[in-house]
Amino acid sequence: MAKGTFGVTTPIYYINAAPHLGTAYTTVAADTITRYQRMNGYDVSFVTGTDEHGQKIAETAEKNAMTPQAWCDSLAPAFTDAWKTLDIDYTNFVRTTEDRQTRAVQKFWSALHDAGWLYKSAYEGWYCVHEETYYAESDLEKNDEGEFVCPDCKRPVRYEASGEENWFFKLSEFQDRLLAFYDEHPDFIRPITRRNEIVSFVKGGLNDLSISRSSFDWGIPVPWDEGHVFYVWADALIAYLTGIGYGDGEREAEFDGRWPIQYHFVGKDITRFHCVIWPAMLMAAGMPITHTVFGHGFLLTKGEKMSKSKGNGLMPADLVKVFGVDAYRYYFMSDVQFGHDGSISMERMVQVYNADLANTWGNLVSRVTNMTTKYFEGRVPEAPAAAAENPLREIADTLYADYDACMAEVDFTGAAAAVQKLASRVNLYVEESAPWALAKDPARADELAGVLYNCLEAIRVIALYLAPFMPNTSAEVFRRLGLGDIAEVTDIKEATAWGQLPASVAVEVGEPLFPRLDVDNLPEL
Repeated sequence: MAKGTFGVTTPIYYINAAPHLGTAYTTVAADTITRYQRMNGYDVSFVTGTDEHGQKIAETAEKNAMTPQAWCDSLAPAFTDAWKTLDIDYTNFVRTTEDRQTRAVQKFWSALHDAGWLYKSAYEGWYCVHEETYYAESDLEKNDEGEFVCPDCKRPVRYEASGEENWFFKLSEFQDRLLAFYDEHPDFIRPITRRNEIVSFVKGGLNDLSISRSSFDWGIPVPWDEGHVFYVWADALIAYLTGIGYGDGEREAEFDGRWPIQYHFVGKDITRFHCVIWPAMLMAAGMPITHTVFGHGFLLTKGEKMSKSKGNGLMPADLVKVFGVDAYRYYFMSDVQFGHDGSISMERMVQVYNADLANTWGNLVSRVTNMTTKYFEGRVPEAPAAAAENPLREIADTLYADYDACMAEVDFTGAAAAVQKLASRVNLYVEESAPWALAKDPARADELAGVLYNCLEAIRVIALYLAPFMPNTSAEVFRRLGLGDIAEVTDIKEATAWGQLPASVAVEVGEPLFPRLDVDNLPEL
């Protein structure tokens, strides 16, 4: 029986171009924690998807001589293909142009309309088409020509004073309730730097939020007012509910059992939407609020945020060609502290790859399976009772507590380091024990068997803990150890208890898991 439910979402990504390293970073993080919690006994949900409505999409489609729907249909596979490449095991992918999303959005906002949380008025103010976001003049920046520009994408903004009537959500009425909620739930916004920013913003006062547009028609229709469509954020946020069954009568029990979820993983640039607008919407609907919004930092190359608009956004497939899928996943989760900005470079990726994967983990698997083949005809030796107490077991016995605590804090770097501590200790144990010397003395055969059993057992344990980061590699290590499907593990604490590797099982050496790389001789991207 599952421990309970565990849910995480990525942003519902705007479909304007293929995902780059930044969007992949969020998605790999969500996948890593989901895989772990599944192995930890939870019934998991992982919702991602694409945000396909709005003025920008309509204008771009027109420029490409396509309908907005055809344009979105042509772009959506870039996301699903990228996530397949990176072994992203989501439970639900929501496209906001799906009928189920229309039902969910109309149900949610109709309830707020009926409850009196919406009113109709003319909008006047600054709007960035690229970001699909309204800004107060105080939030804007100026370019060299003196034009007001968007603080995020740096493009000129439009002043819209056409008298267009929109429907507004009474966000201003939630200032005190939000501040009280932040005080009562200090872990709602993480890390603490994001929390401080949001609290300061809300204390400055909130304006009511336009949630509809009538100057274009590419969006979900407002059911009570013909000619209006929902504003893109009023649509996309609801996808978090759609993905777990909201608005679907056949999945009503599933939704009730899964909401509220544990995490929204988002980039720090969209924390206001998720930490101010979204909880206010849920409060108005009388619904529970997600436990935590985790706003991670940006990936920086030469000090600049990685993004498509800046032209420095590499595609995940480019780096996968060089490092492989699992090493790609491992690097971004182990070396870039989730929650902070992280500088990335090919040089650093090669350094981490060679140190952690080629020299430590991959080399360990190769040398131990080779010695098992050489000294025990390729089968797991029977360990004498005296071998049960050893320095590897001491680390392994406390690893679950250390690793689980890191995952609970969304500290992927710490979790990876905890596993690497054991891997490094096994390599040292091999040097200290010198199996090649033990093999020369028949009188020490039991000692040799104990040393190699302990090494193989530690490899089994390490493979389990690295599975959320590198699922393919861990599955391959399990295969080489003659074990079952690692993906079927649903109690990692029990599975990593020491001494479960069966004796006499055939062990396979195989090719090196991570051949060393030379930074000066990498494939061209």
